[in-house]
Amino acid sequence: MASSVAKEISYEDLKALLGKSENLFLVDVRSKEEVDKGRIQGSVHIPVDTVEAALAMAPDQFKAKYGVNKPLLDAPELVFHCMMGMRGKTATTKAYELGYVNARNFTGGYKEWSEKNGK
Repeated sequence: MASSVAKEISYEDLKALLGKSENLFLVDVRSKEEVDKGRIQGSVHIPVDTVEAALAMAPDQFKAKYGVNKPLLDAPELVFHCMMGMRGKTATTKAYELGYVNARNFTGGYKEWSEKNGK
């Protein structure tokens, strides 16, 4: 059983993955209001209170709702983020509990991302 301590990913590692990886599955767990003000390009919006239900969906339901293929349980680069890290940690822990063994939380969140990218 995975520990309750969520694995983390740094800004530098995430930026590198965004630049080179086709496997990155980046989930923005903030509210719609927050996402409407700015988001990390390529992220999928799944609010934190719906993450568990979303990851428990059948793949065809997930694709119909979110427009992308549902990540596999062993997806190598599954990353969650919120504004400053707390909701991302909650979502990452939920993903672990559902069997997503490589889920990670971008602890700096959109706050760090926007500060370093000027958006």
